[in-house]
Amino acid sequence: MTVLKKLTTAAAGALLAASLATPASAAEVTIRVGHLNPADPFESHSGAMAAIFKSLVESASSGEIEVLLYPNGQLGKDNEVIQQVRDGIVESTISSAGGIAQHYPLVGVFDIPFAFPNIAVASRVIDQRSDFGKKFTGDLEAKTGLKVLGMIDSGGFFAFSNSERPIETVEDMKGLKIRTMTLPTHKAMVDSLGGQATPLPWAEVYTSLQTGVADGQMNPIPIIAFAKFDEVQKYLSITNHVITPYIWTMNKDFYEGLSPEHQKIVAWASEVATEAGRGVSRVIEASERGLPKLAEKMEVNVVTPEEQQKFAAAAQPAVRKLIEESLGTEGVDMLNAMLDAIDKASM
Repeated sequence: MTVLKKLTTAAAGALLAASLATPASAAEVTIRVGHLNPADPFESHSGAMAAIFKSLVESASSGEIEVLLYPNGQLGKDNEVIQQVRDGIVESTISSAGGIAQHYPLVGVFDIPFAFPNIAVASRVIDQRSDFGKKFTGDLEAKTGLKVLGMIDSGGFFAFSNSERPIETVEDMKGLKIRTMTLPTHKAMVDSLGGQATPLPWAEVYTSLQTGVADGQMNPIPIIAFAKFDEVQKYLSITNHVITPYIWTMNKDFYEGLSPEHQKIVAWASEVATEAGRGVSRVIEASERGLPKLAEKMEVNVVTPEEQQKFAAAAQPAVRKLIEESLGTEGVDMLNAMLDAIDKASM
């Protein structure tokens, strides 16, 4: 890193730290939590997680800990906020797989299409307390220096939306420009299905769909709903092709610097908040805030199990090959551990 770049980075960090400065309060400890999604706990799981965490921590600590929330990407792009947490500028963040991947590429093992048979199995596996969750988060912590507070699905299974046509078969994907997170595995998945993967940061997605930079995108129903993609997309295809984690992290030095009592409060409050976030996603999916809301403006179709098998046959080999080539033996080991966990959870 050049001297100029070091100075620029330091200056940026100083400016951010200054912007986060808060007036003095009675609290002994301040925890700042950033995330990409709306603050309303009824609109997104991370909004619910953050709100519940704040309530529990502040009440349980009798005001000794103050929790400040920064929703809607106020602190920057996902990967940038994770770096802020690693650097100790911000204490905590709830992050998408796309942001995590730039710090811990092995999160890509979750992207094997159609690996999870249903949401119940996914919930058992995508949990920091499960056997696989302990292996995965332990490795993430060792490689990044972050403390994992929770791991949750990103809002359910992914669906495709687009402005051109219903996606009912693999052939319908041909030529569609599909926005993906900046995940090589997602790019490989879309390209293997005949689409044109268009990686874009979250802040640019709505405008890109509106202007035609991308024809479509893929996300869980709750995210499609709160992002108002029904305003710029005509077709919604329920493919249930992949499910990815959101991972809640905290600066490890900050956590370890808390008193034992405060550590205990943070640990149980984040566990309760994570469980609540999981439940909120299920409620949004099924309520008037989720699929029924989207169906008012969008043409919705469900891809049949027979066609899902064809999607899987086209996409699984490409994603597996990428994992083997880019993540090496570590990636293959983590992938196999996840697939074994899915088999056990399916029994």
